Amino acid sequence: MKRDFKSEMLVFTIITFLIFISRESQSLTLNEAISLAKETLPSYKASLIRTKSTEALYNASLSPYLPSLDATSSQNRIYTNQQEFSTRRYDITLSYILFDGGNRRASRNIAGLNFNISKEELRKSLLDLEFNVKTAFYTAIARKETLKQRKIQLQDAQKDYEVAEGRYKFGVAKLLDVLQASVRLEQAKFNVVQAEGEFKKSLSELSSLIGKPLNSQYEIEGSIDMEITPPDMEKLSEAALQRPEIKQSEDAVKIAENNRSIILSTFLPTFSLNASYLKTEGGVFRTAFPEEKVADITATWNIFELGKFFRLKSSGFEKDASYEQLNELKRQILLDVHKTYEDFITASNNLKVAQQQLRQAEHNYSQAFGEYKVGKADILSLVQAEGLLANAREQFINSKLNLILSKALLERIAGIERLENI
Repeated sequence: MKRDFKSEMLVFTIITFLIFISRESQSLTLNEAISLAKETLPSYKASLIRTKSTEALYNASLSPYLPSLDATSSQNRIYTNQQEFSTRRYDITLSYILFDGGNRRASRNIAGLNFNISKEELRKSLLDLEFNVKTAFYTAIARKETLKQRKIQLQDAQKDYEVAEGRYKFGVAKLLDVLQASVRLEQAKFNVVQAEGEFKKSLSELSSLIGKPLNSQYEIEGSIDMEITPPDMEKLSEAALQRPEIKQSEDAVKIAENNRSIILSTFLPTFSLNASYLKTEGGVFRTAFPEEKVADITATWNIFELGKFFRLKSSGFEKDASYEQLNELKRQILLDVHKTYEDFITASNNLKVAQQQLRQAEHNYSQAFGEYKVGKADILSLVQAEGLLANAREQFINSKLNLILSKALLERIAGIERLENI
């Protein structure tokens, strides 16, 4: 009996531990959500693959700096009126560009700049990923808190109904009081059901981003109760000018400059070195030179071609246009940062107001409930006070969510991971 008791206790302990571990494993933090999204989100993985593709093209642009080796083999069957015979020909050629007017250098620069643009696109995709995950994560927390508050509202409405019903039974209240309290109670039940649906939808959106099944159930570890200090506007603007879009636009200007260099190279000669070995076999008569070894330097220079003059002129315009596009992008980004910063300040101020309104609504409801309970106030005052309290609670939650989402948007606009890092 003693051994059985110990065995049962051991099994119970193991089961309890496994349940605890399973519950812990179902919890999710913001950093974990971002890590999961980076592993599973198709748009981010596509940017990562595209970066590897442009890197391969950048490596390929090194080819003109190295010699090229070609091998050719052919076999011919020749028919004449008197006889037929075969010939075989083998040719190996080694070629190397000595000078091309800067074409290969400019082409490699463009490939490198395209690789940089691809890397900045990957960084931009990561910023979008973090913003989307933050939005979904904190929205889910807010919806969960809203559900909790609506359950409290349901309890308040149930309490009001019970008081009204009790007063009606004792003959000190009208049936209208019970009916009005009942309407408010049913509305509170409706609000709870709606909040449950909104919470499930927010979890589905988060699950979609992190690669989990849409109907997954897990605990979210986090809070929307944060003390956020407004960042320095000057530092924020400096950080925003390092956004991926700015870097990409700067690289676009450099690409336009290198495109101009490619066109300029057509005005200069091209020098190349060629070395070849040729062997011919077969035929009716032995050829005079069955083996040939040839080395030569070839110079090619286009003296006149009308189109290249206009292409050079066009490349200058493209360079100027790219530079103005860069200036326009900087202007727009700085404006977006300023507007988003003002939205952040507004959200911070609104949170303080919402917090004060919640305190007043709680006091107002407590006062109205006490007065109605002793017959000093009517049911309309109580129902109205409870409704105002419910609105104040949800307004406070939404204000906290708006503040933290404003912070997340400001981080995305500025192109930084955390406001605290600047």
